[in-house]
Amino acid sequence: MAKAEPCAQPDPANNRLGNTVVWLLGRASLRASQSLHERLAGHGIRKWHYAVLAVVAEAGPITQAEIVRRLGIDRGDLVGVLNDLGDAGYVRRAPDPANRRRNQVTLTPEGAAALRRFDACVVETDDSLLGVLSAAEREQLTRLLERVVHAAN
Repeated sequence: MAKAEPCAQPDPANNRLGNTVVWLLGRASLRASQSLHERLAGHGIRKWHYAVLAVVAEAGPITQAEIVRRLGIDRGDLVGVLNDLGDAGYVRRAPDPANRRRNQVTLTPEGAAALRRFDACVVETDDSLLGVLSAAEREQLTRLLERVVHAAN
């Protein structure tokens, strides 16, 4: 194994944590996650419920395996989320016509209506978290974060 290069040291005189992107992104992420959790909980769902509904809405009929790939969610966790969403009438699972060994997930009309309500929670969370930024700054931050996320994938 190759020897790791030493990490650059933050300048302790200039706020060791507050000046590191890793720390700041982590804190912003925690704040955003907590705020979104509270808003979605008011509708009886969690973050993974929203994410699965969003993927199913965007992809149309989609296999469970593809949802796992797109979201990086554990298969077992996905089954629980789909059970919850199915019980609520938001999604329907049926054998995939192309391969009857796989299940295909579709959004119901009730699920589409619920997703629009849940989308409002995400917008409210964004507005709450990013309210200190101008519209141009928010757009720039979004573009930069997209680049960082896509580069990591």
